[in-house]
Amino acid sequence: MVNQLETVTVGQIERPFGVKGEVKVRPLSDVPGRFEGLKAVSLLARNGQTLETSVTHVKRAGERFILGLTGVTTPEDASLWRGGFIRTIRGAVPALPDGQYYECDLIGLAVSTEENMPIGVLEEIWDLPGNPVFVVRQGAKEILIPAAKELVSAVDLAARKMTVRLIDGLGD
Repeated sequence: MVNQLETVTVGQIERPFGVKGEVKVRPLSDVPGRFEGLKAVSLLARNGQTLETSVTHVKRAGERFILGLTGVTTPEDASLWRGGFIRTIRGAVPALPDGQYYECDLIGLAVSTEENMPIGVLEEIWDLPGNPVFVVRQGAKEILIPAAKELVSAVDLAARKMTVRLIDGLGD
């Protein structure tokens, strides 16, 4: 595909769906019609493997989507991508005010402390009452960080990095 700044992560593959290799996808994009218009995509597995493919069909399933992908034709093929991400060419999206970001731009950022200690990779964002929570994982370790300005020191999308201020008990 093209470089990372020209692409956007639009969804996370939750699991295989059915017997034809379809995948159930949690959308990570607020752009209306984003999935219905998907054509060429890149799959990024949790282990780093990638696959350039195309979307054969899209069905809405509540808040999720069911996607058919060229070359993914069995449940076993689809299961290889469980937890992985779907990326596509960035379309025209409205600019956000300073300090605000699209969820799809934050997923995959390397997260470190202000002291430059790596914490992990931002893999999910939970939309909870009060404020969203960043789910940062490194191997089996998982840290939940409230998405609050007091805790997020810096976001550098070009460098794919987020810097956070950990408070007592947060990183334990």
